Amino acid sequence: MSEQPRDWTIRDVVAWMTDDLRKRSVEGARLDAELIVAQALGIDRVKVIVEGQRLLDPQELEAIRALFKRRRGLEPVAYLRGFREFYGRPFRVDRRVLIPRPDTETLIDVALERLRGHDLGARVVDLCTGSGCVAITLKLERPTLTVDATDLSEGAIAVARDNAQRLGAVWNVRFAAGDLFGPLGPPRRIHDLVVANPPYIATGEIAQLQPDIRDHEPRLALDGGEDGLVVVRRIVAEAPQWLRPGGALALELAAGQAEEVERLFLAAGFDDVRRAVDYGGHERVVSGRVP
Repeated sequence: MSEQPRDWTIRDVVAWMTDDLRKRSVEGARLDAELIVAQALGIDRVKVIVEGQRLLDPQELEAIRALFKRRRGLEPVAYLRGFREFYGRPFRVDRRVLIPRPDTETLIDVALERLRGHDLGARVVDLCTGSGCVAITLKLERPTLTVDATDLSEGAIAVARDNAQRLGAVWNVRFAAGDLFGPLGPPRRIHDLVVANPPYIATGEIAQLQPDIRDHEPRLALDGGEDGLVVVRRIVAEAPQWLRPGGALALELAAGQAEEVERLFLAAGFDDVRRAVDYGGHERVVSGRVP
């Protein structure tokens, strides 16, 4: 926005920001502009549209400008707003955690399907929990679950605990910092489900990611090693030590990894191995049961 004094309406500001972002090849530029204005003004996006002719005062313009400068630097809008909706609920996010994506809702659907027929008090482990979106959503969708969630990042665990308290998912939900199953103690085959959205981007592909992902989201949550499957292999190999007979493992993956991961499941002794597609038609989740 111009620094020169002039009358700016909400519509003017949205149009100017949209044009500027499009020149920077930002996808969804208009949506980003509307969300930034809504956040700065403390209103919802509908009001941004409905009140488009309203003049903005200097304080409002400055609040919008401060957020827009960050978006110009390609910081994700979810970090600017401080939250991202997942499975119909608002999860707080910042640079300590990966931003929840619609693709991961497929993991929730698969997990809930795999839990059908299990006791009401089924036990779940969520690895690489990040914002806690998977662990918390499973708990809220099936309140009688007992859920243990871990993440290597202390910062991520702090965000997850905050989300659990805010969304009312604290009873029988435990978060712990550490490496995969490590914080849970010695292996015990008492769990009905292990679920994870692990890092699965190959190290050599990190540099080719979109700048808002590559430069702002935590690399720890993205980098899956040389072929993207280093953490996935560990989870598939270790999970049978934690699952009771009939228990299931469900993992989110990158597009194109499902065939190789299905082979890993079968080699580890899982049966009833299935692939599930996300909203874009990509094979996103592989799951299987311990015989």
